[in-house]
Amino acid sequence: MQDSKKEGSGNQWSRRRVLQAAGASVAGGGLSLAMPGIVRAQGSGPIKLGLVFAKQGVWTVQGQQLADGAKMALAKHGNKILGQDIEVLWYDEPNPQGAQQNVQKLMAEDKVAAVIGGSNSGTALAMASVAARVGVPFLTPNAAAAAVTGADCNPYTFRTLTTTMVASRAMAPALLELGKNWYYLTANYAYGQDIYRSMSMLLNEAQGKELGHDKAPLGTTDYSSFILKVRQAKPEVLMLGLPGGDLSTFLKQWTEMGMKGKIPVACPIIGDADLWSVGPEAATGYYGKPWHFSTPSNPPADQEFAAAYLAEHDSPAPDKAWLGWFTMRALIAGIEKADSFEPAAIAAGLEVARIDDGGVPAGYRAWDHQMLRQCMVFKVKDQITDEWDWLDLVAQEPKNPTPENLDALFGSKEEIGCKMASR
Repeated sequence: MQDSKKEGSGNQWSRRRVLQAAGASVAGGGLSLAMPGIVRAQGSGPIKLGLVFAKQGVWTVQGQQLADGAKMALAKHGNKILGQDIEVLWYDEPNPQGAQQNVQKLMAEDKVAAVIGGSNSGTALAMASVAARVGVPFLTPNAAAAAVTGADCNPYTFRTLTTTMVASRAMAPALLELGKNWYYLTANYAYGQDIYRSMSMLLNEAQGKELGHDKAPLGTTDYSSFILKVRQAKPEVLMLGLPGGDLSTFLKQWTEMGMKGKIPVACPIIGDADLWSVGPEAATGYYGKPWHFSTPSNPPADQEFAAAYLAEHDSPAPDKAWLGWFTMRALIAGIEKADSFEPAAIAAGLEVARIDDGGVPAGYRAWDHQMLRQCMVFKVKDQITDEWDWLDLVAQEPKNPTPENLDALFGSKEEIGCKMASR
């Protein structure tokens, strides 16, 4: 790691200027930029940013969509930030260990200013540990595990997607209007059990009744025995905690066994690609998503992004592409707020930067680095007539967002359990 010794101009910060900035406040944010002792010099060439998203395996489609969205946000910015040319390095995340090795290379060898990555929670948690150790900002768009901004939080990791608990809290009111007798079918791993814990807690608080809970192995190919049990129990809501491929398999068999439209199904977090793979004949249910391309209330920047994605890909923008795009926008805003490419300054800038989100500006909460923004609940249309647009917005939480009720929705310090170390 090389320490710059000359007083530069523009964005080539010297050690002395960085240390001076350590005592200054971010403009309008009232937050000190705490800098490490050594400046990460990137030389006279382009500033480097890293992407770590899947290029192979089951997460390939999501990885491509996330990367496409991030690149589109940067391209819209002229592939420049603070007047500096930006070079993007995209590495694979074949598994948590491989993702960890690749993010280590980006941060320690390629000297990137920041990394956006994590097609799933397992790889995101592995990469977050490297960010904490090396001291380079890591922004994960698509990880729902509570630990990312909870027990395992660190001053260099930021998360855009809501946690399962927050998504469940946003969805529960709409489902409780359908009835308070619920049945659960969840995958027998962390994601499914997180959904069960969150939704069962909310059902208990509403004095509802659990009629049953079945745990299906990952990769289940035959759900008929589970469906027969649900049919016999006659719940008012079937709460699902199944990942993409398993959800597709279930919904197809649910329809084949004549259950579509008889008992509402729901899942707090789903991706467009997961639902589209089911086909319109079997698609049904209530789902939580961070964004939908046709929502009328989308702000102008989102509408422009949706139009640009459609023109480039000849299909509507999926939520994963939006997550990549929105996270890159947040990173750009953080860098501009910091007026620096120094990693600790960027991290401080990310804590105070805000993005137009059509209501209360969205931004990462300073004490746990969770992106605070309104949550959305969608219902599959009763009659699907469009090739892609299958969803109607049925609920938003909070209904009238304010900084205070957004903060409450995303949880208190006691609930989240983040004890943020200093930079």
